[in-house]
Amino acid sequence: MNTMTLDGYTAVIRYNPETDEFRGEIQGLNGGADFYGKNPEELRREFKASLDFFVAMCEKHGRPVRKPASGKFVVRLPPELHQAATTVAQAEGISLNALMERAIRHELRDAAA
Repeated sequence: MNTMTLDGYTAVIRYNPETDEFRGEIQGLNGGADFYGKNPEELRREFKASLDFFVAMCEKHGRPVRKPASGKFVVRLPPELHQAATTVAQAEGISLNALMERAIRHELRDAAA
């Protein structure tokens, strides 16, 4: 995954061959904010401008900048994977939720490496 980080915010970066430019979309905000650039330097500059504008608008309207996560989400799995995960969790004496949390932490650690 192509990402760029600025001031603790992460943007996912995608290239559009039709326009020959990159588009960044800032993640985790309480609304949408994107930016464009032809090269990394321009992309970073536009990331900062877009983020600064978004933060200023949130402050002006008394809204939080980040969208708070509830800590809950629904995961749909094939029944055989659900059963296998349940069996592993029971064998380890932990909840299915604890097993999923461990698996997600593992994947996030690997993605950051």
